[in-house]
Amino acid sequence: MNKVFLAALSMRFVHRMLVLFFSSLFVFLVSVQVTFAVNEPGTEAARGFVETLNRVILFPLIGLLMAVAFLVFIFGCAEYIRGANNPTAREQGVKHITFGIIGLVIMISAWAILNLATGTFGIDLPT
Repeated sequence: MNKVFLAALSMRFVHRMLVLFFSSLFVFLVSVQVTFAVNEPGTEAARGFVETLNRVILFPLIGLLMAVAFLVFIFGCAEYIRGANNPTAREQGVKHITFGIIGLVIMISAWAILNLATGTFGIDLPT
């Protein structure tokens, strides 16, 4: 298959995964806010569930996606250097560098939002 097609397909997949992640994060944060606003007997169980969800799924997923964004950035740098004589290869490298930087900024923002939410609601952060 064409390399450009595969790169565009993979970037589309990463974009869809990021949109899915942030949509899920928004729903999660709203549900956490509603759960902790109600002071009823299931609140401690819900707090424990949210702490486990953060420790087991969300924070490791953010770390993994940060690593993927960093690898896309490094791949773009290598592609830019390797294709120094070819303008289309350089352009493709610049696109990957840009996508990597955007991905890193988004994942750092997600990490900051999640840390802010956990601090606001008094949830223990994963170690």
